[in-house]
This record gives sequence, C-alpha cells and structure tokens, in this order.
Amino acid sequence: MRGIFHDEDDARAVAARLHRDGFEAEVARERLAGEDDDEGHPWAVLTDAPEFVLEILAEERDGWVDHDDVRPRPATMLPPLDLPTAPRRIKGHRTD
Repeated sequence: MRGIFHDEDDARAVAARLHRDGFEAEVARERLAGEDDDEGHPWAVLTDAPEFVLEILAEERDGWVDHDDVRPRPATMLPPLDLPTAPRRIKGHRTD
C-alpha cells in the first residue's frame, strides 16, 4: 500500500506513527512523469498497514492513498497452471 504526501515532514510523521503501531513503513521520493522540478515531487509512504489505517492517516495530513499500487494478495491469486510434464512430440519426433 502506498500513501502520497506533498510534504516530507507529513510523510515521515505518518511512517513514524505506522512504526509505533507495529507496521512496516518506508518513506521514498515519488517521481512523477512529466515533473521536471525535483522539489515538486511528492513523498510516498510504502507500508504493509491495512488500507483503512493508511487512509485515515493520509486524510489527517492532506495526503491520499494510491490505489493503483495494489498488489495481488495470495488469496486472490490464480491457482498454478496445469503444465505438461512430458516433452512435446511433433509428428512422432521428440522436441526437447
């Protein structure tokens, strides 16, 4: 999960709060496409905290949660493919 903040102090305060609450949290500079001013880039807090916790903290600090960064969870992943175990044969010849 990723929260985005305009101010570095806000991002670091949210990360510290998440650490105190027992979650992993890391602060990084978010590079936006088309933004050529280094000072214009927002700050991201990457965390394993539940989405609602990050939403509350982001709202308090005028940030937002980036829902595009949602990674699939093991429960929503597809089962493994059933792949053949023998080599393919084309017209009676083995193709290893």
